[in-house]
Amino acid sequence: MRILVLVLALLSSTRAQDKCNPRVYDYDSVVCVCDASYCDNPGIITFPEKGKFTLVTSTKDGLRFNVEEFPVSNEEDPDAVVVTINPEDEYQIILGFGGAFTDSTGLNVVSLPEDAQEHFYNSYFTSEGIGYTIGRIPIAGADCSTRTYSYDDVAGDVDLQHFNLTFEDYDYKIPVIKRAKELSPELKLFGSPWSPPAWMKTNGMFNQSGTLIKEYWQPWANYIVKFLDAYEAEGVELWGLTPQNEPMGGFQADWHINVCGWTSLDMRDWIKNNLGPTLQAAGYRRLKMMVDDFNRDTLTWYVEPMLEDPDSAQYIDGIAIHWYEDKYVGPHILDKTQALAPDKFLLYSEACFEKGVKLGSWDRGMEYLHFMMEALNHHCVGWVDWNLALDTEGGPNWASNWLDAPIIINPEAGEFYKEPIFYAIGHLSKFVEPGAVRISSTTTDYMLDVAAFNDPSGRKVVVLLNRGDAEIKVSLTDGSDIFVNFGMEAGAIQTILY
Repeated sequence: MRILVLVLALLSSTRAQDKCNPRVYDYDSVVCVCDASYCDNPGIITFPEKGKFTLVTSTKDGLRFNVEEFPVSNEEDPDAVVVTINPEDEYQIILGFGGAFTDSTGLNVVSLPEDAQEHFYNSYFTSEGIGYTIGRIPIAGADCSTRTYSYDDVAGDVDLQHFNLTFEDYDYKIPVIKRAKELSPELKLFGSPWSPPAWMKTNGMFNQSGTLIKEYWQPWANYIVKFLDAYEAEGVELWGLTPQNEPMGGFQADWHINVCGWTSLDMRDWIKNNLGPTLQAAGYRRLKMMVDDFNRDTLTWYVEPMLEDPDSAQYIDGIAIHWYEDKYVGPHILDKTQALAPDKFLLYSEACFEKGVKLGSWDRGMEYLHFMMEALNHHCVGWVDWNLALDTEGGPNWASNWLDAPIIINPEAGEFYKEPIFYAIGHLSKFVEPGAVRISSTTTDYMLDVAAFNDPSGRKVVVLLNRGDAEIKVSLTDGSDIFVNFGMEAGAIQTILY
């Protein structure tokens, strides 16, 4: 038995040091190449014994989840940037991290050889990977599809007799979701519609400026229940729902992707008079309803009418946020939104880089993590990335809205590439488990981003990003006589466990 335990420990240690298979493209760092025969995974990384700390590092020059262990100190490094955390000053409970099961994701994943597909799933959805625990599902088509479609494209079918799932669900979404769920049984899934059937909209189109014709408010609510019923019949149970993706986009004539416009007052009335009661009657009030599902510039004005009306607020559990305006609207609006409705959670439901793929861009990884940490430090309970995977062009995408993703798949070569963004997300998603609690943190260097958490075990998790151009020393303290002293390269990402 002792020999077996030793062998298992050695195997775990080996897995924890699986190295990136690097490849350089046109940008400032590397991608890590995975195929049917090999894929890097960080493995199980546990808290160290008392008196030590674990340092997990990723860098521009190619380190990915490099694991080291050091003793703590009883002295502060006098030349270091000081990071102070307060484990007693607790804020929100973390829900988790994840990505979206789009048509484009599924199409790319199933194009890989089976063993490479398993590496993909393990990379995202196991404790040896980066431990995703949330998944978003577009309800019917989105821009990240090969075509425009709904589940009932028979004009005038108000009774939805022709409602049916499509080959995209059966071939690209449901199988991928079910395999992810097998590996991550606690995976929380939520659905989001991009557009109703075009015949239900004022402009008769899936995109551009158009709203839901009022006589179809109830059929549209029924449609969403039919989607939930159909997915549950296939063994996919949802945890949550957003009533509309990017609702204000539907008032812009040049909005080229699937959309439906909703004013805040119409959304309030539809939720309280149609969608909420319909979900409740069908047994789906257990779903977490998250409103807004758009950028920070819609806060707080868009959600206020829904939250101030008790008849609609009773059906609302959270506010979903997109990151695309974060550069232009400061995080104070998140604090204001949380104060507006302290009983509702804030969750980032979509984020990605636009204008195509930049294989190996470390700058993108740093920028992404910076905004993730900012959101968490301002009351958000988690972050859901957009496509789990795209092809090397950033699609497929019927609207030519080319994007980037943490994993890029090259089906012709039978391989996929883990971008720096993948590891940036992983420094949070792998180590900050659901149930962790965000705690206060400060730093003496504004170019050093910090987010700190009490793990459910009672230990501490601290994530740092050095956005500066120089190597620094860091001295981390929690107010006790323990100091965690270490160095950080310029641009480095580090997670500390102690």
